[in-house]
Order: sequence, then C-alpha cells, then structure tokens
Amino acid sequence: MNQIKEKFQIRNWELVSINPNKKNWEWGDYFCFWAVSFQSVIGFSLIASFYLLYDLNTVIVLLGCFIAVLLTYFFSNLIGKISQISGLSFPVILRMSMGFNGARYLGMIRGLVGIVMFGVQTYFISKSVGYLIRIFLYKIDSNFLDQEIFLLFFFGMNIIDWISFLISLIFQFLLFSKGQEFIRSFIKFSSTFVYIGLSIFLIILISENLDDLINSLKLSLNLKNIIAKNNILPLISIAGTMFAYFAIMILNFGDFSRYAKDLKQMKIGNLMLLVNLLFFSFFSILIVIGSDIILTKNLIAAERILTNPTDIIGKFDNTYLTVIALLFILTSSLSTNLVANYVPSQNTLINFLPNSLNIKKTGILIIFFGLIIGMLWLPIFSQNKVMLIVNTIASFFGPIFGIIICDYYFIKRQNINHKELFYPKDDTIYIYSGGWNYKGLYSIIIGFVFSATTVWNMNFIILQSYGWIIGAFVAFIIYYLLNNK
Repeated sequence: MNQIKEKFQIRNWELVSINPNKKNWEWGDYFCFWAVSFQSVIGFSLIASFYLLYDLNTVIVLLGCFIAVLLTYFFSNLIGKISQISGLSFPVILRMSMGFNGARYLGMIRGLVGIVMFGVQTYFISKSVGYLIRIFLYKIDSNFLDQEIFLLFFFGMNIIDWISFLISLIFQFLLFSKGQEFIRSFIKFSSTFVYIGLSIFLIILISENLDDLINSLKLSLNLKNIIAKNNILPLISIAGTMFAYFAIMILNFGDFSRYAKDLKQMKIGNLMLLVNLLFFSFFSILIVIGSDIILTKNLIAAERILTNPTDIIGKFDNTYLTVIALLFILTSSLSTNLVANYVPSQNTLINFLPNSLNIKKTGILIIFFGLIIGMLWLPIFSQNKVMLIVNTIASFFGPIFGIIICDYYFIKRQNINHKELFYPKDDTIYIYSGGWNYKGLYSIIIGFVFSATTVWNMNFIILQSYGWIIGAFVAFIIYYLLNNK
C-alpha cells in the first residue's frame, strides 16, 4: 500500500486546486481571452480567405463562422465547468478519467503539439521583429544591410534573423514567466491594443476612399438565395474550418476557466465569442476590401486580393504605418502563442514530472525546444510533412475530450475526490489499473482511428475539419458502453 501511495504522490503546488480568492476572472477577461484567440495572423487570413473563396459573399462567411462559434461555445462550457467548479487544470482533470499514468502520457500529447506550435509561431514572430530591426538599420544607413555579413546564412537564416529569433524566445520567456495575474493583464492589454490598431488602420483606409469601400461592401453583402443548395457546402466547409481553428483551445480551456469567479461569468464570457466574431470579421473583411481598393483601385480580379495582413502592410509605402502595424501583429502573435501553446504545454509538462518541474523550469524547457524547432523550421520541417504529423497527433484531442465529458457527467456524476487526486490510496478509483484506465484508453484509440482517418484518407478529406468532433463522439459512445455493459 505504501509503495503505491508513494508512487503516485503529487507534491507540486502548481497543480492543486485554485484558491477561491484567486478566482477573479469575470466575463470581460474571457472576452479578451477569446479576442486574442481570434486576433492572430492565421485568424485574419482564414476569415479573409473565406471571403475570397466564396465569391466575396460576406453573409455566407459570417454565417459559417457563427456556426463554428456556437460549437466552440457549447464544448467550451462543457469542459470549462469542470475546472471552474473544481479549480483544477486540464492535466489534473484528466487524472479522473485516465488515471495518474494515463493523464501523464496522454496529457503530454497536448503538450507536445503545443511545444511544436510554440516553436513554429515563435519563428514567425521573429520575422516581424526582423522587419523592425531592418527598418531601423535602413533608417540609420541605407547601405548598412548590403554588407557581406548579412549575406551569410545558417540554417536558412542570416544574422538579423538569428538575433530576431533569439530576442523573440527570450522575450517570451521573460514575459510569460511573471505569473497568472500578469498573464491576465497581458491578455487584456493585447486584445485592447490590437482592436485599437485595427480601428486606426481601418480609419486610414476609410479616409482614402470611403465611397468605393461602401459600394464594395454592399456588393459583398449578398442576401439573395442564402439558403440555396449551392451555399450548403460552403457553410459546412467554413463552419468546420473555423471550428478546427478553435478546437485546439477547447481541450485545455480548463487551464483558464478555473480562474472564473463563477459559472455565470464564464458562460457570459464564452458568449463573447459571438461579439469577437462580429468585431474581428468586420475588421478583417473591411481591411481586405479597403486595401484592395487603395492598392488596385478596383475590385474585379478577386484572386489578387491580399488576405495576409503582413502582405497587405508590405504593399503600403509608408514606414511609420508599417512599423505601427508590425507592432500590432507582434502583440497579437505573442498573446496567441501564450494561450494556445505556452500555458497548455507548461501545465502538461508539470503534470508529467510533478516532483521535478515548476513554472520556471518548464519555461526553460519550452524555450529550449522552441529554439530547436524554430531553428530547423525553414531548412527541414517546412520542407517535409511535419504539420501533417502534428495534425495527426492532434487527432487525439477530440477523443480525449469525449472521454472526459462522458466520465465526469455520466459515469462519475460530477463527483470529484480532490484528496485522492493528489494523495491516492491503493483502492481509489483514480489509480484504476497501475495508473491507467484501460476503458478510457481503448475508447481514445478507437476515436483516434476515426479522427485520424479524416487526416490521412483522401476519401474522407471533406470531413477533416470535423475530425475533432467525430473522434470526440466515437470515444464518448465507446467509453459509455464499456462502463455500462
């Protein structure tokens, strides 16, 4: 008995239930949380690309995004409630359903994806930093960048690229290691700062040519035949793609919902997804249209429309505008990397080695692996099917979500034994069989087969965006049947 108890004993205070006094997140905090999830270069490009792909029909794009947001709202509330009530992070919640060892290893699946994406995102963050450095050096001496040292490349990056990359890594470590309250403040600042930046940029565009912008927007608001058959597939595609974009945030939403003052504040905050959708879509579409009008003076050739904010900025011959815009892009990218990659990876790493790791040590590990991934991104990873592998690994997310929901709501009936989650006895339900809940493991594997099939089998490629939901549903059903046979 003592051997088992010692084997699973948890001593890390980062994993324990949140003190009720620290449950101070209100709906406005979750508005900002979802705002920074929207406010990424990828988020902007996705919405803008939808606008382009579907014949400039803003209504269809917004309706598809609306469906995705409703799905995200529903699933986030389901898993967010568990952590809000218990005060526990995602990896600890997973112990209830998968056992101590199951939570360690399966939780690290989320951590590994987060670490890889942190490195990739940091590489792209460093590109914005590099642009700023080059602008600064060019202003000092227009010939400075022509020196031979800047023509030498190592792993596909020159000296400025390397300096930018290292600055990005170190800055994130210093920024993200300041504790939960600072993270909360940074999310608030970032979301507000980016929306202000988008507003300023839009005002500049409007001031250039308001009439053409209004006319182009009217053309994009096609209210005819919205429910026509030819709009069904675009709606399904847009909804699935946008949901897949948010799905990575759902599984570990408990890492943030545990700070909610109460369930009402969390649910209202999650409902702010809809407000953020309207805000960000409005800005994205108008900026894309306005930029095209200014740059090309017409809106005829849709394939020419720029959807990447960095590309749009690069077309404007205004140094000050470019610098300001890059600062906004940099801020949004940092906050997205924080909530989507850094925090989830940190919590799963601590749960993997709870008696050895803490916030600072895990931060160093994430930065180290981020360095390796970012360094090898251009010469190796970007040239191979690394993202396909990452997407395949991420196919576990839906099934893991499915068994957590089934176990908490339908098997254990919302009962949690906090003491045994951290100091288990040999007869506690959370030990299962040697620290593994094999019913949950079998359910996850079967669910994974279904979700991963949508990634690898071209015959099911149309369902790829819904692989998360498919995997979650299959794992849920299998787990329920195994526990009620």
